[in-house]
Formats: sequence, structure tokens, C-alpha cells
Amino acid sequence: MSVRRRMLVICPYPQGVAAGQRLKYEQYFDDWRAAGWDIDVSSYMDRAMWDVVWEKGHLFAKAFGILKGHWRRLRDLLRVPRYDLVYVFMWVTPFGTALFERAIRAGAKALIYDIEDNVLVAPGKRAGESGLRRWLKGPGKARFLIRTADHVITSSPFLNEFCHDLNAKRACTYISSSVDTDRFEPATPYSNEREVVIGWTGTFSSRPYLDLLRGVFRHLAERHEFRLRVIGNFDYALPGVDLEVVRWSAEDEVAQLQALDIGVYPLPVDDWVLGKSGLKAIQYMAFALPIVATNVGNTPNLIRDGENGLLVTSEAEWEEALERLLRDPGLRRRLGEAARRDAVARYSVNSIAEQYRDVIEAASAQAD
Repeated sequence: MSVRRRMLVICPYPQGVAAGQRLKYEQYFDDWRAAGWDIDVSSYMDRAMWDVVWEKGHLFAKAFGILKGHWRRLRDLLRVPRYDLVYVFMWVTPFGTALFERAIRAGAKALIYDIEDNVLVAPGKRAGESGLRRWLKGPGKARFLIRTADHVITSSPFLNEFCHDLNAKRACTYISSSVDTDRFEPATPYSNEREVVIGWTGTFSSRPYLDLLRGVFRHLAERHEFRLRVIGNFDYALPGVDLEVVRWSAEDEVAQLQALDIGVYPLPVDDWVLGKSGLKAIQYMAFALPIVATNVGNTPNLIRDGENGLLVTSEAEWEEALERLLRDPGLRRRLGEAARRDAVARYSVNSIAEQYRDVIEAASAQAD
């Protein structure tokens, strides 16, 4: 009987709540267990902190959550040497220097670093950020982990190239976000016999991207009837638009997205988004939804304009693309069905699982 190996997963958020974790590595835990790994997960935030972290106020709860998060990391430092592999997603602690990252790396027999978003291009120079805020985000953490990890998993080809040049072992792999296409099944009727629903899904942190389309939706509502469905963890208002705000839940996620007819994926045109995986687009694709997306970053690698979605660069193009889809259910069907085929073939858990297994085996071999 083969000896089972032990993996410690260190991540920011509680298991099963953050899309960046749920639809990335978390959905492969059962596959890794079947491959002989026993997995322990240590999240910096517990569920109590997650429930308030994006809300205004709750200062005591947030401060208490930070204390508990650092206590967990102190505990992790003591137990890291007992594991055959440590898997770090994004960071070990969210603030300050790379002290905890260095300590975890020193104690780990082998370490995989999984990074998303382009946190390294012009580090700390995102618009509107003060020097203090940049320090609190600890830009040196990601750079240290990329440089010293036994293997780096990246969220976009651009980010993979950058990390490959920085990693001491030149061991970097781009693994796309993925979805369970057996669970994410299409249901849209591609019909104009009822009100057409344009949808967006995301969290409070990605709300500014939704805000990019406020003017587009208002102008569109002056000429067409449609409903805008916002699925997230925050309240939203948009006067002049038939708006439905839905609180995301794991139990209702599939039904919430199946109610859409069109998916939108707006992004700013800046260096930050070059590291984004295009997860929202992949979700829409799995549900066979026609997508309108900003032509930037990794999005053109997912969407072929006019074949499985529409790519745009300006507000005028956004309005034109959405008008075409609102008027033409046949176009929605053609684009949506092509998107679904791509999702199953390229971005399903079945098509991606082997890539994770290969990286895990390559990194764990460093400890042998």
C-alpha cells in the first residue's frame, strides 16, 4: 500500500466562498486526495471576518479577525516542517513585509506558489494608492515567493512570462481558471418572448469594473427593454435601469447564472488586468451565454470576436454589441453555444486536472 503524503494549503479566504479560490485550486482537492495526498487548509480569514471584511465599519471584528489570522500563521510556522508540500495562494499574511513568507519558505520541504492578478507590474503604483497603502499590501511578498518557490502557478500567459524570468528554477506554469461544466449547465432559452437579462457576477472588490458600464446601461435603457442582474455580495443602485441585485450564495449559484441571457465582463485597460485569468468570462461560457468583454489582457485568448463572444474597447462599442445581442436571439444562441463548446474542451475541471497533478508531482519531487 502506497504511503500517503501531506499537503498544507495556505490561503487568504475561508474554503468555498471566494471565486478566486473556489474556481481555481479548491475544486481539485478530491482529485489530489485520490492521487495520494492528505490536505489541510489554513485560511488567514475565518468566516466571521469574511462576512464583514468588505463592509464599512465593523472595526472591532476586523481587528479581531487580523489577530486571529496572524495567530493561525504563527501556528502554521510550527507545523510546516511536518508536511511534504506547502501550497501558498497569493500570500501568507496580507500586510507588511515578507517576514511570514520567508519563514514559511524556510520551513517547507517543497513549496508551490499560486498567484493571480498582475501584482508585480509597476508594483505598488496602481492609481490612487498612497505609499502607506502600498506598504500595507506588502508588494515584496509576491516577488519573494515567485523567486523562491519550487513551482509557480500563474493566472495568465503574460504573468507566466514575467514569473518565469524571476523564478530561480524557471519553473512556472500557466493554468487557466476552470469550472465544473457538469454542474454549470446551460438553461437560457435564447428567446425575446420574455425580458432579456444582462448579467454580471463579482464581489465588492471588483465592483469598480461594473461601474465602468453605468453610462452604457443608462443609454441602452433609453432605447431597449432589458433587466440588469447583478450577482454579488454588495448593494447596488442604478437609476433609470431595470436592476435586480442578487446576493450570491453557493447553493443558488447555478440557478442565479442560468437566469441570464447575456454576460458582461468589463475591465479597465491598464497593466493590472494583464494578470487576470478571465474567470467571469469562463463562467459565462460554461452556461452558454453570449459574452461582451473588454478586449484587454487574457480576454482575447478566451474569446474570439464574433465566434464565441464579442470584444469591445469603447463605450460606443459596448452599446453597439449589447444592442445586437438584445435584438438578435439567433446571434445569442450561435455565440453562446460556441462558448459552451470551448468551456467544456478547454476550461472544464476534467480538461485542467492533469495540469495541477503534474505541477504538484514536479514540486514535491524537490523534497525527495
